[in-house]
Amino acid sequence: MAFEQRIRSSFAKQGLMSTIGASLTLVQSGVVEIELKPKSAISQQHGFVHAGAVSAIADTAAGYAALTQMPAGRGVLTTEFKINLVAPAVGDVIIARGKVIKAGRTLTLAQSEVFAEKDGQRKLIALLTATLMSIEGRDGISD
Repeated sequence: MAFEQRIRSSFAKQGLMSTIGASLTLVQSGVVEIELKPKSAISQQHGFVHAGAVSAIADTAAGYAALTQMPAGRGVLTTEFKINLVAPAVGDVIIARGKVIKAGRTLTLAQSEVFAEKDGQRKLIALLTATLMSIEGRDGISD
């Protein structure tokens, strides 16, 4: 599982994920989960987790899921994403589960489902679809 250490090392360099308090909780081939604990610093005016924070963890989970399918020495960049926000982001924890839909040599299609978990129950709050590009010489570890 060399890819797991690669993903975790790269994630540790993500300033935004650190700033919002996100953590990498699952790394498997083609699947990555990121969790975010709600707090006032990432809320919007109604007290829900801000859509920007939800989008950030959804995009990052999709990107790292894609990176698990790429060879060593390659990096990943999001070229496009669309997110549907289907319910307010309120709960004990917000979980983005990114998964690869179709991996290619240059472009990969991935999705992230984002859930709000409260009292052990998960509710879908967002769905992101992303196109990600493999880039050479940017593995994210030594950069």
